Amino acid sequence: MKNTIFSFMNDSPKYKQIYEQFKLFIERGDIPAGDPLPSIRQLADSLQVSRNTTLMAYEQLVAEGYIRGEGRKGFFVNELEPLLFKDAQILSNKTKTMSVKSDLIDFRAGAVDQTNFPLKIWRRIANQVLTLQESFRYGEPFGELCLREQIATYLLQSRGVKTYPNAIIIGSSTQQMLIYLGQILKDDFTSITVEDPGYDGAREVFQFHCFTLETLPVYESGADFSKLEQMTSRLIYVTPSHQSPLGVTMSIQQRQMLIHWANKMDGYIIEDDYDSEFRYKQQPFPALTSIDSSRVIYLGNFSKSFLPGIRLSYMVLPQQLLNRYKNQFLHFESTTSLLSQLTMAKFMEDGEWFRHIKRMRLVYKRKMQCLVSELKIQFKQNISIIGEQSGLFVLVKIHLKRSEEWLIERASFYRVKVYPTSIYFIKNHTDEAIIKLGFSNLTCEEIELGVKLLKKAWS
Repeated sequence: MKNTIFSFMNDSPKYKQIYEQFKLFIERGDIPAGDPLPSIRQLADSLQVSRNTTLMAYEQLVAEGYIRGEGRKGFFVNELEPLLFKDAQILSNKTKTMSVKSDLIDFRAGAVDQTNFPLKIWRRIANQVLTLQESFRYGEPFGELCLREQIATYLLQSRGVKTYPNAIIIGSSTQQMLIYLGQILKDDFTSITVEDPGYDGAREVFQFHCFTLETLPVYESGADFSKLEQMTSRLIYVTPSHQSPLGVTMSIQQRQMLIHWANKMDGYIIEDDYDSEFRYKQQPFPALTSIDSSRVIYLGNFSKSFLPGIRLSYMVLPQQLLNRYKNQFLHFESTTSLLSQLTMAKFMEDGEWFRHIKRMRLVYKRKMQCLVSELKIQFKQNISIIGEQSGLFVLVKIHLKRSEEWLIERASFYRVKVYPTSIYFIKNHTDEAIIKLGFSNLTCEEIELGVKLLKKAWS
């Protein structure tokens, strides 16, 4: 105990801090096995805490086996495996390294702008919801009617989708809804066509259900639909409004071609409309399901456009699948929060949803312009920018003959976190590395600093 230094460093309970410091001393070997600890009274006096505080710390250490009590003799340190000392040292070193090398700029695509989040409005509505009688029960298995009604109205106004509340299913995430949907579809289908490159999260679900995967090549100019007739799958998963990750939009001719294919094959199209709200050149395109709702399963969510942590997604099912889905999952509890559903329903009913989208479209457009402008200034002809017309991220193709791994590691050295795109590709790989840069939760100043640091990192 002579070389140990005791101090209270935070606001957690003092007994817990005493316990944690003794635990650390013992694991590091600062207090050898067999050594006695100060008596409860001595330690309490020296630290100026109550005896009950030190007693609680010692009792916790005894319970976990770090020390033992020997009657009136006091407390002694138990012998621990040497491996534990090593692990404690590694953990200590790792923690120090992490604290030194924390990211300065994180170009993560899955975040939203925190500054412009309507916190006061959302909190006010959430507090109102907590006074409602229906808030104190389990929710409906397929989602609250009030929210399904608001989504039906929104889809008609913004996406041209004519549907009714009963055809809408509420869930917690796109992946979760695809897992449930796959359970229904795999009775009649054994394979599915996916975009290449495409959303890896959906691909994981289809593989989980043991679907055979066929791939539809997608390029910066769009999808190659000439390959569709060669495929045996009668299911296809697409992101037509903002292809993930290349950002291209499916033309009306391609949409009609896809609908014709689905009717001919007696199949279905799964349309993931994950962030269609944010187009910066034109108004959002009508959804694929607005052309033929009998052949399209429509997926949407509030994560990208509002708040990831709200865990609210929705699905519009064709009539021929709706009854099967409801019969299968009638006795399953809802996977998303009742309170979140009721709050979002009121938020939409009050017109706050449309106001939020309109405001954020301008905010994100400005950030997109800032990112694209700075990339062009810093890198000039050394990069190509993909997907700058819409969405909350861009892809940057790097013409420097460097690997994706090297680019990410070099960026990390300069405390900038960037993201790979190799996870989205199956067969349709590119010759040059492509990096994904999200901007939604960064200020223009942070974006500019991050790009300047990338220039240093990749020079």
